[in-house]
Amino acid sequence: TNLRGSEKIYKARSKFQFDEIKKLLERKNMVGRIYHVGLTVSDLDRSIAFYRDILGLEFQGEIFMEGEETDKMFRRANCKARVAYLNGSKAIEAPPVELIQFVDNKVNQMQSDLFTTSISEVCFYTDDIDSAYKILIENHVECLSEPQYFDFRADGFGE
Repeated sequence: TNLRGSEKIYKARSKFQFDEIKKLLERKNMVGRIYHVGLTVSDLDRSIAFYRDILGLEFQGEIFMEGEETDKMFRRANCKARVAYLNGSKAIEAPPVELIQFVDNKVNQMQSDLFTTSISEVCFYTDDIDSAYKILIENHVECLSEPQYFDFRADGFGE
């Protein structure tokens, strides 16, 4: 080839970047399994108690986040957050629930509405939905309805 020095470096750099991008695109999926599901809460201790004591998830631990990286990630100056992780499964594929309570920052609380763009649901597997529902009601958890049965196996999904 008839390239000058800087052109050779650029071509080499471009080829490297192209090869890396090509490797990413050759994967079937750019991402893997869901790593965790994060929920913002107003009272972390109360939320931990709910997920642990009522739903039966295992408390995995709590961390405190602050600093430049935290400010950038949440797009808020001087951001501080308590973060807890709980999980109902030992399987590596099962993503934990991540509960986030922002400290010293006003959290906007809105009335829940399924028709507002947001996380609409977090679904947990249970062998006995009727007993699980009864426990939720006994613990004054507001449910949208009693358990409903849907069978989507014909569409390639579950029931």
